[in-house]
Amino acid sequence: MSNVLSLAPLFRQSVGFDRFNDLFESALRSNDAGSSYPPYNVEKHGEDHYRIVVAAAGFEDDDLELQVERGVLTVVGNKRDRSAESVSYLHQGIAQRAFKLSFRLADHIEVKGANLVNGLLNVELERIVPEEAKAKRIPIGSQRPALES
Repeated sequence: MSNVLSLAPLFRQSVGFDRFNDLFESALRSNDAGSSYPPYNVEKHGEDHYRIVVAAAGFEDDDLELQVERGVLTVVGNKRDRSAESVSYLHQGIAQRAFKLSFRLADHIEVKGANLVNGLLNVELERIVPEEAKAKRIPIGSQRPALES
C-alpha cells in the first residue's frame, strides 16, 4: 500500500503566489462537499497573466456575480426562477443549482475583467507590481582602498 500526497488541492484555489501557509488553509477549506461544483480551471498565461474559467452552463450574465473583498475573489451563481416555464425534464443532466466559489488572490493581483462565452465564465487576472515593490539590482562598484604612505 502506498500513500501518495497530491498537492493539486493546494494550487487550485490560489492564484499568483506560492505561500504554503495560505495554500494549506485553502486546502483544508476545500474539503467542503460543495467545493467541486461547478468545475473550474486556473490558468497561467505568461509571467503576470492568469485566467479562471468556470463552467457555468445554463447561467446567464444576470445569474452570476463577481466580487473582490480583502484579497478574495468570490464567484456566485444564483439559481434562476423557473416557475414561469412549463418544462418537464425527462432527464436533467445540466445542473443549474446555486454555487459560490472563492479564490484567494496574491498581493498585486487585480481582476481585469470577466465575460461569459459558450457557458464558460472567463475571469481575467493580472499581477501589477508597483515600482517600489519590484526587486532592484544593486550595482557593485569596484573601488580600491587608498594606499597609506
